[in-house]
Amino acid sequence: MIAAIVELAPGVGVAPLCRALGISRSAIYRYTTRKNKPSVAVSRRQSKRALSEDERKTVLEYLHKERFIDKAVPQVFAALLDEGKYLCSIRTMYRILAAENEVRERRDQLTHPCYQKPELLATSPNEVWSWDITKLKGPVKWTYYYLYVILDIFSRYVVGWMIAMRESAALAARLIKETCLKQVVNPDQLTLHADRGSSMRSKRVALLLSDLGVTKTHSRPHVSNDNPFSESQFKTLKYRPQFPNRFGSIQDARLFCLSFFDWYNKRHHHSGIALMTPEDVHYGRGASVTKMRQMTLDAAYQGHPERFIKAPKAPVLPKAVWINPPSKDQSDPLDGSKMDHVKLIQIKEEVHTN
Repeated sequence: MIAAIVELAPGVGVAPLCRALGISRSAIYRYTTRKNKPSVAVSRRQSKRALSEDERKTVLEYLHKERFIDKAVPQVFAALLDEGKYLCSIRTMYRILAAENEVRERRDQLTHPCYQKPELLATSPNEVWSWDITKLKGPVKWTYYYLYVILDIFSRYVVGWMIAMRESAALAARLIKETCLKQVVNPDQLTLHADRGSSMRSKRVALLLSDLGVTKTHSRPHVSNDNPFSESQFKTLKYRPQFPNRFGSIQDARLFCLSFFDWYNKRHHHSGIALMTPEDVHYGRGASVTKMRQMTLDAAYQGHPERFIKAPKAPVLPKAVWINPPSKDQSDPLDGSKMDHVKLIQIKEEVHTN
C-alpha cells in the first residue's frame, strides 16, 4: 500500500492520499528514505578465539568416531579431557554439530496427531446441536449427579436434557434418540457436536448416530473453545442466584433443572440471538418478534424524536451461527472468507426454499 502511495504521490500529493487511507506521512517518508539509501554490505571480523576450518573438521571427526557417535557432547568432552585432549568447549561442539544439522532428540518422542479444527455452520434450527455433560454436587462430599444437555446452537434452545446418577453411553444414546424423535429430525439433516469425553466417543453413541443419519463431530483435545455454546449454557445454569451449592437428592436436582430450563427456553432473553427467547427463535417466531419490537420503537421515536440521535432499530437475529468460522488468513486479500460465508449461507437458504 505504501509503495502505491509513493507511486501516485507526484500527481495527487502525499497528504491527501495519507488522509484518505489513514496512514501517517512519516511512514511514507521513512519508506522512501530506506528505499533511496544505498545498502552497504557489512563485513564481520572473525573473532581471534574462533577455531580455524581445519580445527572444526578435527572436532567433527572426533564426534563422528564410533566410540563417541552415541554419546552426548558433555560425555565426549569429559572423555577427551581425561585422555589429555582439549579440542574446544562443550558449547562450541554443539555449534559445530548444529551447523551440520546433527543436533536433535534421538529418543522416541510421543507425537500427537494433528486434529482438524471443527468448522460448523447453522442457518436454521435443528441443523447443528451441541451436547455435553456436567457434574452437580450431591448432598455429601464426593457424590455427584450428571446433567446431560443437548442444545441447538442456532436458537440456543435446549432440545433435550436428563439427570442421572452416572455418566453412561447407554443413557446418552437414549437421550439423543428420544430428542431426535421429539424434534422430528430427518436423516442427513443434523450435525451433533460434542467434546471428547468417553460417552461422546463411545461406540454405542457412534452406531446410534449412524443409524439415525446424524453427522458427529468432536472438539480438539484440550480446546474448550471448540464447544462454546454448551460451556456458556452451563455457566448460565451455575451462575443463577437460585443455584445451590449442593443438591439434597437427585429429585431435588431434577426439580431445579425443570424450572431452570423452562425459564431458559421461554423467558430468558439471550444476548446472542438479538435478545429473543430461545423458544421464539427455535419455532420460527423471530421475524414477528422483530417486527413488533420495531413498531414499538417507531412509536417511541414519533412520540419523542428529540430523545434520539437517529431512528432506533430493533436488534436483528443473526442469519448464521458458527463454531470456529474460517479465519481470514485462509482466504484472498479481498476478504474472500466473508464471501465464502455469504455463498454458503445462500446455498443453504436455497436448499431450505426448494
